[in-house]
Order: sequence, then structure tokens, then C-alpha cells
Amino acid sequence: MDEEITIINEKTRNEKIKEFFIQNKKILILSILCLILIVLGFYSFQIYADGQRKIISDKYNVAIIEYEKVKKDKTISSMREIVLDKDSTYSPLALYFLIDNDLVKNKKEVNELFDVLINKTSLETEIKNLIIYKKSSL
Repeated sequence: MDEEITIINEKTRNEKIKEFFIQNKKILILSILCLILIVLGFYSFQIYADGQRKIISDKYNVAIIEYEKVKKDKTISSMREIVLDKDSTYSPLALYFLIDNDLVKNKKEVNELFDVLINKTSLETEIKNLIIYKKSSL
């Protein structure tokens, strides 16, 4: 008797599950498609961000190589562009390169580049404080 009841309960449960999937087929398909699109969008954005970061790093490396070949004007403009790209790694490096090699003589322009780093670039608090300290020491 108990076995028959458990078999009937199991069949009833299976029927309820089938009915649920049949009644909510569209919602389930849309949910799965949305989930797939979100995952694909996330990975696409990551690929795009990595590509942009690679472009900035290549631009930085080329600017340093050109500086060594005594093309200072192009190096200065490239480094300014890198600072204005607001990359958390290469923007501070580019500004420090400009300062350390005395490529930018105008204090106002240096302060504007520092302001871009401090206010518009997403940096960790400690790095931002170091940049503020470096700005105040100039």
C-alpha cells in the first residue's frame, strides 16, 4: 500500500514538473537567452578593455623608444595623449616620464595633467595620495 502511494506521489510530482515547464516554456527560454547574452556581453567587454589597454601600452612603449631616438616633440604629444587616456597604469607612468625628463616646462600644464590623474583617472586611494604628494613636491 505504501509503495503504491509513493509511486503515485512520484508520478504526480513528475506531472507537475512537466506542466510547469510546458506552461512557462517562453519565460524559461527568454531567461536562458538573457543569461547567455549577459555572459557574452561581459566577455566581449573584457576583450574590448584588454584590447584598449594593449593599444595604450604599445603607444607608451613606442613613445619611449622614439624619445631615445631624439624625437622629443612626438614623444611629448604621445605621453600627453596617454595621460588623457586615463589608464590607471600608463597615465601616471607617462606623466612621471614627462616630469623626470623635463619634457614639459610649463608648470600650469603639468598641474593640469596632475589634475587629470587625480580627478578623472580611476586609481586606488594610496596611488592617488602618492600622486598628490608628488604634485605638491614640485
